[in-house]
Amino acid sequence: MTIGGIMRLQSIRIKLTLLFLATIVFPVVVIIIAIPSYYQQLITSQESSQMEETLTALTFSIETYLDDLDRMTITPYLNDDVMRSLKLKSSSASKQLTPFEQYEAEQTLSNTLPKFLKNTRKDILGTILLPMDNSVYITSPKGYDNKAVEGYPFEKQDWYIEALKADGSVAFISVHVQNYLEGAGAEVFSVARLIKDPDSQRPLGVIMADADTAALEKMMQGIRLENGTIAAILDNKRKLIYASRKLPANVERQLAAGVPIVKDTQESYRVVSETVSRSKWYIVVLFPESVTKKQLQRIYWVGGLVAAAGLIISLVLYFTVSHWMVTPFKQMVQVMKRVQRGNLQTFYPVKGNDEIAQLGKNLNTMISQLGELIDREFRAALGQRNAEYRALQSQIQPHFLYNTLNGFIGLNRTGQSVLLERAILSLSGMMRYTLEHNDLAMLQDEMNFISKYCELQQMRFAEKLEIQIDYSPEAAGIPVPKLLLQPFVENAIIHGIEPSDNPCLLTIEASIISGLDDNPDRLDIRIADNGVGYDPGTEREGVGITNVRERLRLAYEDSGVSVESERGHGTIVRIQIPLKDVSKR
Repeated sequence: MTIGGIMRLQSIRIKLTLLFLATIVFPVVVIIIAIPSYYQQLITSQESSQMEETLTALTFSIETYLDDLDRMTITPYLNDDVMRSLKLKSSSASKQLTPFEQYEAEQTLSNTLPKFLKNTRKDILGTILLPMDNSVYITSPKGYDNKAVEGYPFEKQDWYIEALKADGSVAFISVHVQNYLEGAGAEVFSVARLIKDPDSQRPLGVIMADADTAALEKMMQGIRLENGTIAAILDNKRKLIYASRKLPANVERQLAAGVPIVKDTQESYRVVSETVSRSKWYIVVLFPESVTKKQLQRIYWVGGLVAAAGLIISLVLYFTVSHWMVTPFKQMVQVMKRVQRGNLQTFYPVKGNDEIAQLGKNLNTMISQLGELIDREFRAALGQRNAEYRALQSQIQPHFLYNTLNGFIGLNRTGQSVLLERAILSLSGMMRYTLEHNDLAMLQDEMNFISKYCELQQMRFAEKLEIQIDYSPEAAGIPVPKLLLQPFVENAIIHGIEPSDNPCLLTIEASIISGLDDNPDRLDIRIADNGVGYDPGTEREGVGITNVRERLRLAYEDSGVSVESERGHGTIVRIQIPLKDVSKR
């Protein structure tokens, strides 16, 4: 991560944003997610609780109904004549009974028993008694019209077998068709019991009471089935007995498997069930989940709208407060940047008397004091810099005169009076140039000064020294420190050309070089000779060169001087001055 990115992460606005997210947005999001889930559980729990209470009452009604049927199956035990008749018909000697005994047993089971089995419930369709001699006795509230199907195999029916297995206890029979009666095909559910001799526990017969399935429908009407809710009853083997509407086969299979969520092709149902304790039947209610989802969608919409409104209000307050808090600090940062760029006349506009305003007042006071301090330090540094510059210039002038006068002595000793006169005139022009109280001079004037200096040196060295001076017109008006080039030219002549045995060329060039990428435009001055050269690693620079470097650094801080030299191949000196530094002066 960049420094700018780290600073942005550490800004007050980012911290306020994180605080806003942590205290408002995140809790709101959590509430939006949690509340519908909570209400879903609440709705589901309430529906299940209410339905369980209803199913509990319904199971009680069904158990009461089954108890009535159960009591009908124990009716034979309540009459001694009936029990004696059953014993007679179920004994091995039943065929040896006298005609009177046979008539008496027949009348008892055909006339006496039905009087005890009469009931006021219209949905109890009747009873069927099957003594062990394969005779059949039917009791019906409609009279004695119903007759058993001749030759019907009662002993092979599931309900008959279940009654035998119960061995005297009640057996609750699931829905089946009354196909054992002539002209009857109604679906019924039944209660069956094996009648046994109380003394010998010998089987005497099987009695079964049939009830119309319409009774179940009437009892199930006590459940309010809304929005596609389905009610159903399953027997102890989880076989469907009753359903408020026809169920697909896959739904029946899932109910039989006892899964809590039943899935149809287009709907999923949540199952609530209750067990009828006596018969082990199951009363189930299937709630369509789409209804709950619709209710939750309304809750989601309401919660979303409330959350959106709260977030909008919070955002408005957040941006208002953050703008009110952050803007003054941004203004202070801008003021500090302007101060950093050197503008000490800028101040922070103070408004109010809060802590931020007090900070702004202290900032203005600091800027004012900083301006006074910088002004004092600048004046002191400027005076010191001018003093150093004068001292350096005074060091160069005696050095230059010493070398020049030595040249004059040489001309005088050789008797070259004409050249000496020309040299004196050139020297006088140079002296006027050096005596001018200017720290800087135009490059064109500096080149003229060097030209006169080189004339003096050519009078001394004659054909051994060739001079080439060239500079571009756009570089002529650029100010440079006075006497900038003379030490380098003098160094090239004395240490490079004079020791050489061959004629040498001294080139002095100046031009403007356009910058590339991050390099600014700059003035480039090149002083080159093809003299003897030297080894920069073993020889130290002279006092004059060192002074020139220091003067150039004082004048232009980003300027530079580079020297390339090799023994036998001459020396190249390059001086580069950025034009941006020139424009600041």
